[in-house]
Amino acid sequence: MYESDKEKIIVEIKNLTKIFGQKPEKAKKLIDEGLSKKEIFERTGQNVALKNVNFNVRAGEIFVLMGLSGCGKSTLLRCINRLITPEFGKIIIDGNDISGIDRNELLNLRRYKIAMIFQSFALLPHKNIIDNVGFGLEVQGASDEEKYTKAKEAISLVGLKGYENSKPSELSGGMQQRVGLARALASDPDILLMDEAFSALDPLIRGDMQDELLAIQENLQKTIIFVTHDLDEALKLGNRIALMNEGEILQVGDAEEILTNPANKFVKKFVEGVDMVKVLTAADVMKKPEPLVSIESGPNNALHFMDEYGISSVFAVSKSRKYEGLILAEDATRAKKSGEKLTEIVRNDIPFVKTTTNVADIIPVIADSSYPIAVLDENDKIKGIIIKGSLLAAIARMEVI
Repeated sequence: MYESDKEKIIVEIKNLTKIFGQKPEKAKKLIDEGLSKKEIFERTGQNVALKNVNFNVRAGEIFVLMGLSGCGKSTLLRCINRLITPEFGKIIIDGNDISGIDRNELLNLRRYKIAMIFQSFALLPHKNIIDNVGFGLEVQGASDEEKYTKAKEAISLVGLKGYENSKPSELSGGMQQRVGLARALASDPDILLMDEAFSALDPLIRGDMQDELLAIQENLQKTIIFVTHDLDEALKLGNRIALMNEGEILQVGDAEEILTNPANKFVKKFVEGVDMVKVLTAADVMKKPEPLVSIESGPNNALHFMDEYGISSVFAVSKSRKYEGLILAEDATRAKKSGEKLTEIVRNDIPFVKTTTNVADIIPVIADSSYPIAVLDENDKIKGIIIKGSLLAAIARMEVI
Protein backbone atom coordinates (compact mmCIF):
# COMPACT_ATOMS: atom_id res chain seq x y z
CA MET A 1 0.00 0.00 0.00
CA TYR A 2 1.35 3.42 -0.93
CA GLU A 3 1.50 6.21 1.63
CA SER A 4 0.14 8.68 -0.91
CA ASP A 5 -0.77 8.84 -4.58
CA LYS A 6 2.37 10.85 -5.30
CA GLU A 7 4.52 7.95 -4.09
CA LYS A 8 2.72 5.47 -6.34
CA ILE A 9 4.82 4.11 -9.19
CA ILE A 10 2.92 4.32 -12.49
CA VAL A 11 5.67 3.32 -14.94
CA GLU A 12 8.51 0.88 -14.28
CA ILE A 13 11.22 0.16 -16.83
CA LYS A 14 13.35 -2.88 -16.03
CA ASN A 15 16.51 -3.82 -17.95
CA LEU A 16 15.01 -2.53 -21.19
CA THR A 17 17.18 -3.21 -24.22
CA LYS A 18 16.47 -2.35 -27.85
CA ILE A 19 18.77 -3.56 -30.62
CA PHE A 20 18.31 -2.69 -34.27
CA GLY A 21 19.59 -5.54 -36.42
CA GLN A 22 19.00 -9.17 -37.38
CA LYS A 23 20.90 -10.80 -34.51
CA PRO A 24 19.86 -9.09 -31.26
CA GLU A 25 20.76 -12.13 -29.11
CA LYS A 26 24.37 -11.90 -30.24
CA ALA A 27 24.52 -8.20 -29.40
CA LYS A 28 22.82 -8.78 -26.03
CA LYS A 29 25.47 -11.31 -25.07
CA LEU A 30 28.16 -8.71 -25.76
CA ILE A 31 26.23 -6.14 -23.72
CA ASP A 32 26.24 -8.54 -20.77
CA GLU A 33 29.98 -8.97 -21.25
CA GLY A 34 30.39 -5.22 -20.80
CA LEU A 35 31.22 -4.12 -24.34
CA SER A 36 30.35 -0.59 -25.43
CA LYS A 37 27.80 0.35 -28.08
CA LYS A 38 30.61 1.18 -30.50
CA GLU A 39 32.43 -2.10 -29.91
CA ILE A 40 29.24 -4.12 -30.41
CA PHE A 41 28.49 -2.36 -33.70
CA GLU A 42 32.05 -2.95 -34.95
CA ARG A 43 31.84 -6.67 -34.11
CA THR A 44 28.27 -7.45 -35.13
CA GLY A 45 26.81 -4.60 -37.16
CA GLN A 46 23.98 -4.44 -34.61
CA ASN A 47 22.99 -1.00 -33.33
CA VAL A 48 22.30 -0.91 -29.58
CA ALA A 49 19.68 1.81 -29.13
CA LEU A 50 18.88 1.06 -25.47
CA LYS A 51 21.11 -0.77 -23.05
CA ASN A 52 19.71 -2.25 -19.81
CA VAL A 53 17.62 0.84 -19.00
CA ASN A 54 16.07 1.02 -15.52
CA PHE A 55 13.92 3.75 -13.96
CA ASN A 56 10.45 4.41 -12.58
CA VAL A 57 7.98 7.26 -12.87
CA ARG A 58 5.76 8.35 -10.00
CA ALA A 59 2.14 9.38 -10.23
CA GLY A 60 1.65 13.05 -11.04
CA GLU A 61 5.27 13.92 -11.81
CA ILE A 62 6.93 15.32 -14.92
CA PHE A 63 9.79 12.91 -15.62
CA VAL A 64 12.23 14.25 -18.21
CA LEU A 65 14.37 12.09 -20.49
CA MET A 66 17.27 14.30 -21.55
CA GLY A 67 20.33 13.85 -23.69
CA LEU A 68 22.04 14.69 -26.96
CA SER A 69 20.62 13.67 -30.33
CA GLY A 70 21.00 9.92 -30.87
CA CYS A 71 21.24 9.06 -27.16
CA GLY A 72 18.11 6.86 -27.30
CA LYS A 73 15.60 9.06 -25.48
CA SER A 74 12.97 9.13 -28.26
CA THR A 75 13.40 5.39 -28.86
CA LEU A 76 12.84 4.82 -25.15
CA LEU A 77 9.68 6.93 -25.18
CA ARG A 78 8.32 4.97 -28.14
CA CYS A 79 9.04 1.70 -26.37
CA ILE A 80 6.83 2.80 -23.47
CA ASN A 81 3.72 2.83 -25.67
CA ARG A 82 5.08 0.03 -27.88
CA LEU A 83 5.42 2.04 -31.07
CA ILE A 84 8.81 0.33 -30.94
CA THR A 85 9.08 -3.19 -29.54
CA PRO A 86 12.13 -3.84 -27.37
CA GLU A 87 13.88 -7.21 -27.54
CA PHE A 88 14.62 -7.55 -23.84
CA GLY A 89 13.35 -6.20 -20.52
CA LYS A 90 10.01 -5.16 -19.07
CA ILE A 91 7.67 -2.18 -19.44
CA ILE A 92 5.30 -2.16 -16.48
CA ILE A 93 2.31 0.21 -16.52
CA ASP A 94 0.26 0.32 -13.32
CA GLY A 95 1.69 -3.04 -12.28
CA ASN A 96 1.04 -4.78 -15.62
CA ASP A 97 3.86 -5.82 -17.94
CA ILE A 98 2.88 -4.61 -21.41
CA SER A 99 5.97 -5.98 -23.15
CA GLY A 100 4.10 -8.94 -24.63
CA ILE A 101 0.48 -7.81 -24.85
CA ASP A 102 -1.49 -8.52 -28.04
CA ARG A 103 -2.68 -6.00 -30.62
CA ASN A 104 -6.12 -5.43 -29.10
CA GLU A 105 -4.69 -4.84 -25.62
CA LEU A 106 -2.15 -2.46 -27.13
CA LEU A 107 -4.88 -0.48 -28.94
CA ASN A 108 -6.83 -0.13 -25.70
CA LEU A 109 -3.69 1.00 -23.90
CA ARG A 110 -3.15 3.77 -26.44
CA ARG A 111 -6.82 4.76 -26.54
CA TYR A 112 -7.47 5.01 -22.82
CA LYS A 113 -4.24 4.89 -20.80
CA ILE A 114 -1.46 6.63 -22.71
CA ALA A 115 -1.48 9.63 -25.07
CA MET A 116 1.48 10.85 -27.07
CA ILE A 117 2.36 14.33 -28.30
CA PHE A 118 4.96 14.54 -31.05
CA GLN A 119 7.32 17.31 -32.14
CA SER A 120 5.33 17.64 -35.36
CA PHE A 121 1.82 18.83 -34.60
CA ALA A 122 0.23 15.95 -36.60
CA LEU A 123 -3.10 17.74 -36.94
CA LEU A 124 -5.67 16.73 -39.55
CA PRO A 125 -5.66 19.67 -42.00
CA HIS A 126 -9.17 19.08 -43.35
CA LYS A 127 -10.79 19.05 -39.88
CA ASN A 128 -11.47 22.10 -37.73
CA ILE A 129 -9.95 22.49 -34.28
CA ILE A 130 -12.78 20.97 -32.26
CA ASP A 131 -12.83 17.88 -34.49
CA ASN A 132 -9.05 17.57 -34.25
CA VAL A 133 -9.23 17.76 -30.47
CA GLY A 134 -12.11 15.29 -30.32
CA PHE A 135 -10.51 12.80 -32.70
CA GLY A 136 -9.19 10.53 -29.95
CA LEU A 137 -12.62 10.43 -28.31
CA GLU A 138 -14.13 9.57 -31.68
CA VAL A 139 -11.73 6.64 -31.97
CA GLN A 140 -12.77 5.55 -28.48
CA GLY A 141 -16.38 5.41 -29.68
CA ALA A 142 -17.66 8.37 -27.66
CA SER A 143 -20.98 9.93 -28.63
CA ASP A 144 -20.97 13.27 -30.45
CA GLU A 145 -22.29 14.97 -27.32
CA GLU A 146 -19.49 13.58 -25.14
CA LYS A 147 -16.87 14.23 -27.81
CA TYR A 148 -17.74 17.89 -28.26
CA THR A 149 -18.25 18.53 -24.55
CA LYS A 150 -14.84 17.15 -23.62
CA ALA A 151 -13.16 18.72 -26.64
CA LYS A 152 -14.49 22.16 -25.69
CA GLU A 153 -13.23 21.70 -22.12
CA ALA A 154 -9.76 20.75 -23.37
CA ILE A 155 -9.67 23.65 -25.84
CA SER A 156 -10.54 26.07 -23.05
CA LEU A 157 -7.91 24.49 -20.81
CA VAL A 158 -5.11 25.28 -23.28
CA GLY A 159 -6.34 28.83 -23.87
CA LEU A 160 -7.89 28.41 -27.34
CA LYS A 161 -11.55 29.09 -26.56
CA GLY A 162 -13.11 30.75 -29.60
CA TYR A 163 -10.98 28.88 -32.13
CA GLU A 164 -13.13 25.74 -32.22
CA ASN A 165 -14.18 26.23 -35.85
CA SER A 166 -10.81 27.38 -37.18
CA LYS A 167 -8.64 25.18 -39.40
CA PRO A 168 -5.08 24.26 -38.35
CA SER A 169 -3.65 26.33 -41.23
CA GLU A 170 -5.23 29.44 -39.68
CA LEU A 171 -3.28 29.01 -36.41
CA SER A 172 0.31 29.84 -35.49
CA GLY A 173 2.80 27.11 -34.64
CA GLY A 174 2.37 27.65 -30.91
CA MET A 175 -1.41 27.52 -31.22
CA GLN A 176 -1.21 24.32 -33.26
CA GLN A 177 0.89 22.71 -30.55
CA ARG A 178 -1.75 23.76 -28.03
CA VAL A 179 -4.28 21.90 -30.17
CA GLY A 180 -2.07 18.81 -30.01
CA LEU A 181 -1.92 19.13 -26.23
CA ALA A 182 -5.70 19.62 -26.01
CA ARG A 183 -6.26 16.52 -28.16
CA ALA A 184 -4.13 14.46 -25.78
CA LEU A 185 -5.89 15.86 -22.70
CA ALA A 186 -9.42 15.43 -24.09
CA SER A 187 -9.30 11.64 -23.80
CA ASP A 188 -8.16 12.00 -20.16
CA PRO A 189 -5.19 9.58 -20.28
CA ASP A 190 -3.31 8.64 -17.13
CA ILE A 191 0.06 9.09 -18.86
CA LEU A 192 1.23 11.73 -21.33
CA LEU A 193 4.29 11.02 -23.48
CA MET A 194 5.77 14.20 -24.98
CA ASP A 195 8.55 13.82 -27.56
CA GLU A 196 10.43 17.10 -28.09
CA ALA A 197 6.96 18.64 -28.05
CA PHE A 198 8.13 22.28 -28.02
CA SER A 199 11.44 22.11 -29.86
CA ALA A 200 9.99 23.21 -33.22
CA LEU A 201 8.75 26.47 -31.70
CA ASP A 202 10.66 29.73 -31.51
CA PRO A 203 12.14 30.54 -28.06
CA LEU A 204 9.44 32.96 -26.88
CA ILE A 205 6.55 30.68 -27.85
CA ARG A 206 8.45 27.71 -26.45
CA GLY A 207 8.75 29.44 -23.08
CA ASP A 208 5.03 30.22 -23.13
CA MET A 209 4.19 26.58 -23.87
CA GLN A 210 6.41 25.42 -21.01
CA ASP A 211 4.56 27.79 -18.66
CA GLU A 212 1.25 26.57 -20.05
CA LEU A 213 2.18 22.96 -19.42
CA LEU A 214 3.20 23.71 -15.83
CA ALA A 215 -0.05 25.57 -15.20
CA ILE A 216 -2.12 22.71 -16.63
CA GLN A 217 -0.10 20.18 -14.67
CA GLU A 218 -0.75 22.05 -11.44
CA ASN A 219 -4.47 21.49 -11.96
CA LEU A 220 -4.56 18.03 -13.58
CA GLN A 221 -1.53 16.29 -12.00
CA LYS A 222 -0.99 13.98 -14.97
CA THR A 223 1.94 11.59 -15.13
CA ILE A 224 4.14 13.04 -17.89
CA ILE A 225 7.27 11.65 -19.53
CA PHE A 226 8.88 14.49 -21.46
CA VAL A 227 11.76 14.10 -23.92
CA THR A 228 14.11 17.01 -24.61
CA HIS A 229 17.71 17.73 -25.58
CA ASP A 230 17.47 21.18 -23.96
CA LEU A 231 18.92 21.32 -20.45
CA ASP A 232 17.14 24.55 -19.53
CA GLU A 233 13.81 23.03 -20.55
CA ALA A 234 14.54 19.90 -18.51
CA LEU A 235 15.45 21.94 -15.44
CA LYS A 236 12.33 24.08 -15.77
CA LEU A 237 9.83 21.26 -16.30
CA GLY A 238 11.20 18.16 -14.62
CA ASN A 239 10.37 16.97 -11.13
CA ARG A 240 13.07 14.42 -11.90
CA ILE A 241 15.46 14.15 -14.82
CA ALA A 242 17.11 11.10 -16.40
CA LEU A 243 20.25 12.03 -18.34
CA MET A 244 21.04 9.57 -21.15
CA ASN A 245 24.03 8.82 -23.35
CA GLU A 246 24.52 6.03 -25.91
CA GLY A 247 21.37 4.20 -24.89
CA GLU A 248 22.12 4.21 -21.16
CA ILE A 249 20.77 6.25 -18.26
CA LEU A 250 23.71 7.84 -16.49
CA GLN A 251 21.87 9.57 -13.66
CA VAL A 252 18.34 10.11 -12.36
CA GLY A 253 17.58 12.91 -9.91
CA ASP A 254 16.01 16.29 -9.42
CA ALA A 255 17.65 19.40 -10.85
CA GLU A 256 19.70 20.14 -7.75
CA GLU A 257 21.02 16.58 -7.47
CA ILE A 258 22.18 16.50 -11.08
CA LEU A 259 23.71 19.98 -10.98
CA THR A 260 25.45 19.74 -7.62
CA ASN A 261 26.33 16.04 -7.56
CA PRO A 262 26.90 14.81 -11.14
CA ALA A 263 27.37 11.04 -11.35
CA ASN A 264 30.34 11.12 -13.73
CA LYS A 265 32.43 13.33 -16.02
CA PHE A 266 29.92 13.19 -18.86
CA VAL A 267 27.09 14.48 -16.66
CA LYS A 268 29.36 17.13 -15.17
CA LYS A 269 30.36 18.38 -18.61
CA PHE A 270 26.75 18.29 -19.81
CA VAL A 271 25.51 20.55 -17.00
CA GLU A 272 28.50 22.85 -16.57
CA GLY A 273 27.79 26.50 -17.13
CA VAL A 274 24.26 26.38 -15.76
CA ASP A 275 23.40 29.49 -13.75
CA MET A 276 22.61 27.94 -10.38
CA VAL A 277 20.66 30.92 -9.09
CA LYS A 278 18.08 30.21 -11.78
CA VAL A 279 17.76 26.59 -10.69
CA LEU A 280 17.92 26.46 -6.91
CA THR A 281 14.94 27.62 -4.89
CA ALA A 282 14.21 29.20 -1.53
CA ALA A 283 13.93 25.72 -0.02
CA ASP A 284 17.59 25.09 -0.98
CA VAL A 285 19.02 28.19 0.74
CA MET A 286 16.68 28.88 3.67
CA LYS A 287 17.60 28.49 7.34
CA LYS A 288 15.45 26.93 10.03
CA PRO A 289 12.70 29.37 11.06
CA GLU A 290 13.83 29.76 14.64
CA PRO A 291 12.62 31.27 16.81
CA LEU A 292 8.92 31.74 16.09
CA VAL A 293 6.47 33.43 18.41
CA SER A 294 2.76 32.77 18.72
CA ILE A 295 0.66 35.70 17.55
CA GLU A 296 -1.56 35.07 20.58
CA SER A 297 1.26 35.61 23.07
CA GLY A 298 2.46 38.99 24.32
CA PRO A 299 5.32 41.42 23.63
CA ASN A 300 7.30 40.11 26.62
CA ASN A 301 7.46 36.69 24.97
CA ALA A 302 8.63 38.19 21.70
CA LEU A 303 11.31 40.27 23.44
CA HIS A 304 12.47 37.20 25.36
CA PHE A 305 13.12 35.29 22.13
CA MET A 306 14.90 38.25 20.56
CA ASP A 307 17.16 38.60 23.57
CA GLU A 308 17.88 34.86 23.77
CA TYR A 309 18.78 34.57 20.06
CA GLY A 310 20.47 37.97 19.75
CA ILE A 311 18.13 39.21 17.01
CA SER A 312 16.06 42.37 16.52
CA SER A 313 12.92 40.80 15.05
CA VAL A 314 10.95 37.57 15.20
CA PHE A 315 8.33 36.03 12.92
CA ALA A 316 4.85 35.47 14.34
CA VAL A 317 2.66 32.48 13.53
CA SER A 318 -0.81 31.23 14.36
CA LYS A 319 -1.50 28.05 16.33
CA SER A 320 -1.42 26.09 13.07
CA ARG A 321 1.99 27.66 12.25
CA LYS A 322 0.55 29.86 9.52
CA TYR A 323 2.54 32.99 8.80
CA GLU A 324 1.20 36.18 10.42
CA GLY A 325 4.05 38.66 9.94
CA LEU A 326 7.12 40.10 11.63
CA ILE A 327 7.48 41.55 15.14
CA LEU A 328 10.18 44.23 15.47
CA ALA A 329 12.05 44.89 18.73
CA GLU A 330 11.08 48.60 18.84
CA ASP A 331 7.42 47.75 18.30
CA ALA A 332 7.47 45.05 20.99
CA THR A 333 9.18 47.44 23.46
CA ARG A 334 6.53 50.06 22.83
CA ALA A 335 3.74 47.48 23.15
CA LYS A 336 5.15 46.30 26.47
CA LYS A 337 4.64 49.79 27.87
CA SER A 338 1.30 50.52 26.21
CA GLY A 339 -0.28 47.10 26.77
CA GLU A 340 -0.78 46.44 23.06
CA LYS A 341 -1.11 42.87 21.80
CA LEU A 342 1.09 41.28 19.14
CA THR A 343 -1.88 41.29 16.76
CA GLU A 344 -1.81 45.07 16.95
CA ILE A 345 1.89 45.51 16.19
CA VAL A 346 2.65 42.68 13.78
CA ARG A 347 4.06 43.88 10.44
CA ASN A 348 2.30 41.95 7.69
CA ASP A 349 3.55 44.12 4.83
CA ILE A 350 7.04 42.53 4.93
CA PRO A 351 7.90 40.65 1.68
CA PHE A 352 7.90 36.84 1.76
CA VAL A 353 8.63 34.09 -0.78
CA LYS A 354 7.44 30.57 -1.41
CA THR A 355 9.58 27.45 -1.03
CA THR A 356 9.54 27.06 -4.83
CA THR A 357 10.68 30.62 -5.60
CA ASN A 358 13.94 30.64 -7.59
CA VAL A 359 17.00 32.18 -5.93
CA ALA A 360 17.28 34.53 -8.92
CA ASP A 361 13.88 35.97 -7.99
CA ILE A 362 14.74 36.19 -4.28
CA ILE A 363 17.83 38.35 -4.74
CA PRO A 364 15.98 41.59 -5.67
CA VAL A 365 13.41 40.98 -2.92
CA ILE A 366 15.96 40.67 -0.16
CA ALA A 367 18.12 43.46 -1.62
CA ASP A 368 15.23 45.90 -1.18
CA SER A 369 14.31 44.71 2.32
CA SER A 370 15.86 45.63 5.66
CA TYR A 371 14.40 42.50 7.28
CA PRO A 372 14.70 38.72 6.99
CA ILE A 373 12.46 37.03 4.39
CA ALA A 374 9.99 34.34 5.43
CA VAL A 375 9.71 31.22 3.27
CA LEU A 376 6.18 29.82 3.09
CA ASP A 377 4.79 26.55 1.75
CA GLU A 378 1.66 26.14 -0.37
CA ASN A 379 -0.48 26.39 2.79
CA ASP A 380 1.18 29.64 3.94
CA LYS A 381 2.97 27.88 6.78
CA ILE A 382 6.44 29.16 7.51
CA LYS A 383 9.12 26.63 6.56
CA GLY A 384 12.26 28.74 6.80
CA ILE A 385 13.84 32.18 6.72
CA ILE A 386 16.38 33.82 4.45
CA ILE A 387 18.73 36.59 5.51
CA LYS A 388 21.17 38.46 3.29
CA GLY A 389 24.24 36.83 4.81
CA SER A 390 23.01 33.26 4.39
CA LEU A 391 21.88 33.93 0.82
CA LEU A 392 25.27 35.38 -0.15
CA ALA A 393 27.00 32.40 1.46
CA ALA A 394 24.77 29.99 -0.48
CA ILE A 395 25.54 31.77 -3.77
CA ALA A 396 29.24 31.62 -2.99
CA ARG A 397 28.99 27.86 -2.42
CA MET A 398 27.22 27.48 -5.79
CA GLU A 399 30.08 29.23 -7.56
CA VAL A 400 32.59 26.85 -6.00
CA ILE A 401 30.71 23.70 -7.07
